[in-house]
Amino acid sequence: MSTARTDSERVELANTALYEAVERGDTVAMGQLWLDDPGTEVSCVHPGWPVLRGRSEVLRSYALIMASTDYIQFFLTDVEVAVAGDTALVTCTENILSGGPSESEGELGPLVGQLVVATNTFRRVGAEWKVWSHHGSPVLAGREDEDEEGPEDREGTNGPEGA
Repeated sequence: MSTARTDSERVELANTALYEAVERGDTVAMGQLWLDDPGTEVSCVHPGWPVLRGRSEVLRSYALIMASTDYIQFFLTDVEVAVAGDTALVTCTENILSGGPSESEGELGPLVGQLVVATNTFRRVGAEWKVWSHHGSPVLAGREDEDEEGPEDREGTNGPEGA
């Protein structure tokens, strides 16, 4: 593996490490990846969750997710990195494949796919980039008939009968 040469490459590696730690269920690595500065509060929003504030709450949430998920894999797409001084912003799409418990012991339950758009904020600490904030929002799949016509095209909304 090549060594990252630019801040953008280092941030992207730190971002990838965040998802790899979740995949492995590695709470120790997760703790090492998040900012640990008493003067700076970290935050996290998992899809459908309220805002979690504070390092202990954030790390606890990841521990709960990892403990209750038998299998999870992230395929990151649309990754964009922006660096400004000692702060970096990563936006990406998390293409998540996960599986829960099965009715038969020792087997994986059905796999489920989900799309989440995420924003991860990093802060430089020495030579390392640490996660300062994570925000994930689910991508809602629309109905097929919504793809073909917009709301203004539907009867009764903006047409002659709805005016």
